[in-house]
Amino acid sequence: MQIAMTIAGSDSGGGAGIQADLKTFHQFGVHGTSVIVALTAQNTRGVRSVHPVPADMVRDQLAALAEDLPPAAVKTGMLATAPLVRQVADAIERYRWTRVVVDPVMVATSGDRLLDADAEKVLRTRLLPSAALVTPNLEEAALLTGAPVRDPASMERAGKRLLELGAAAALVKGGHLPGDTMVDILVTPEGARRFEHPRVATTSTHGTGCTLSAAVTAGLALGRDLETSVGDAIAYVHRALLAAPGLGSGHGPLNHGVPPRV
Repeated sequence: MQIAMTIAGSDSGGGAGIQADLKTFHQFGVHGTSVIVALTAQNTRGVRSVHPVPADMVRDQLAALAEDLPPAAVKTGMLATAPLVRQVADAIERYRWTRVVVDPVMVATSGDRLLDADAEKVLRTRLLPSAALVTPNLEEAALLTGAPVRDPASMERAGKRLLELGAAAALVKGGHLPGDTMVDILVTPEGARRFEHPRVATTSTHGTGCTLSAAVTAGLALGRDLETSVGDAIAYVHRALLAAPGLGSGHGPLNHGVPPRV
């Protein structure tokens, strides 16, 4: 069995972060390990508070897994502060992890900020160059590139800019675009590919980005190529949205129990 590692924050509501990642890894048949970098008090309505984990505890979690349960692929999610981003970037370099998916979690579905301003620059300069894939939504792509991202053309431009910043590939997610068709664009040095599917009319969208990046990570851990891993991940999230249980009174969780491939 292959190992996939998630480095992210814990979601007390169980729909995003570490909890969503481990559920997704399980569905894809990989063993999930975790490095918790922050605790959050949140539910489907929003984030009440964020408590970053001390840097030495993050370092020890990373070292413990590296020496005994080395991952075939790694994803990063919410990293909270600049020192924690540096800690994670240092570990990726030290342990020579190469299949790294960077989900630049900056803003929650509820609109709450999950990455402080100082950490944005560190993520851009230290973590992006280690990424086999970076998976920003429209707002995150705009923050990382310094240019508005509002349509497929600007999504593709943002993807190319992210490659210039050091990422090996970029998946710019179009979930916030208007219209009945969802468009995600994968940009690699070879060009751009669009993934399109019908929009699911639901408010159960909490954790979609975490789940998508975790699914890509699982595919990479299983030895699948990037394009296949991305396609499988997008399809998995689509099925999870269709089967969402409708929990909570805000943005509810997906149904992570759907099959990973059909």
